[in-house]
Amino acid sequence: MLDLTKLAQQMQGISHHLTQEAAATRNRIQLANTFLNQAFQQQQELVSRLQTWRDRLCFTAAEPIESLNLRASIAIPPTAHTVLATDGSQIAPSHHEIAYCYLINIGRIVLPYGQNRFPLLDSLPEVFYRPEDLYVSRQWGIRTEEWMGYRRTVSEAIALAELGAMVKGGAMGKRDGGDEGVRKGGEEATPPLDPATLPPPHASSHPPTLALTDGSLIYWFLEPLPTEARDRILIPILEAWEQLRAARIPLVGYLSASRSGESLNFLRLPACPYETPDCGKHCSDQRDRLPCQVLEPLKDAKLWAMQLEPGQRSPFWRSSANILEQYGHHQIYFCYLHVGTEVARIEVPAWVMEDSELLDLALSITLAQVQKGYGYPVSLAEAHNQAVVRGGDRARFFAFLEQEMIRAGLQNVGVSYKEARKRGSIA
Repeated sequence: MLDLTKLAQQMQGISHHLTQEAAATRNRIQLANTFLNQAFQQQQELVSRLQTWRDRLCFTAAEPIESLNLRASIAIPPTAHTVLATDGSQIAPSHHEIAYCYLINIGRIVLPYGQNRFPLLDSLPEVFYRPEDLYVSRQWGIRTEEWMGYRRTVSEAIALAELGAMVKGGAMGKRDGGDEGVRKGGEEATPPLDPATLPPPHASSHPPTLALTDGSLIYWFLEPLPTEARDRILIPILEAWEQLRAARIPLVGYLSASRSGESLNFLRLPACPYETPDCGKHCSDQRDRLPCQVLEPLKDAKLWAMQLEPGQRSPFWRSSANILEQYGHHQIYFCYLHVGTEVARIEVPAWVMEDSELLDLALSITLAQVQKGYGYPVSLAEAHNQAVVRGGDRARFFAFLEQEMIRAGLQNVGVSYKEARKRGSIA
């Protein structure tokens, strides 16, 4: 139980600290604006410097691919369009439960606008209980709980690609009472279509479609993994993205309250006091703070919140994350979009960035989704609601599992004594 009386004694110190930090943030933003203006004046030189010295930098800096003074307004989306979204949740494995297994639940959303069609709002649960599912990651020193999170990311990407194939294949049910396709709630679900059966680019008569996912498309967590483990996660994701590319469905990663500093790290180049940004040569003996770290802990979203008006986006940047070396032609680009309530980070693969039609479509529908969701994309919010596993769901899952184990003739089915005592107090 939380003792609020004792907690109240610490609140005054927190409020004082936050007041000081707010004043320091304002000073950092002013300094960042100065560096941003300098960077605009010498953008080509700084980009060349970044490309030349990238492997000698001790930080990851994104590369601007548009003018730094660009503030582009987002167009209105077409009346008829479709939005796809997936999100995942899970029940983690526990040795204190009646069985050591885990569950991944993927929420699926298809929202057709201006088409007189039913939406799809459902979830796909999957239980993992075989030894090859539970213990395969141990050979790489990865905990099962951590591996479960990686598998969830794969399931979200695959489900999104399957939704794209379903929509482009004409499997969404109409409101005319016909019995074909998918109905709300997942009735009569059409199996995923082979990507080879998808219509060729520019030949589709379907309304434009957007695939939205919650969070970054840059899977930083894969960088330290062994190659075999990384391939088991990344390759299926990239294959799913390839299906979306073939169907001409732009993919967008939406990051609310982003903590990234990739574009601000580019401003460390004009802040560098040395002629060449060679961190290994000039700053190897610096332990606490490098000379170019004058803007930390300021983040990108704070800076662009002062630069953008509602409905505007920043210039696009090419991410320089090391993991992107494994992405092939799915390199990730990003911009910051003022959606009215906040400045969100928007990420797209290279094949979206290189197609102006797809890019404009992706940005316009994304902004419309935020407006429909009163500050957050409605499709992502609904995907989360479909995926989330609440306390009651967890209890019912294990109750159902217990019934099946007893029906199978297993004995001594029950939780550990520790778990049983935690569920009820006698004090």
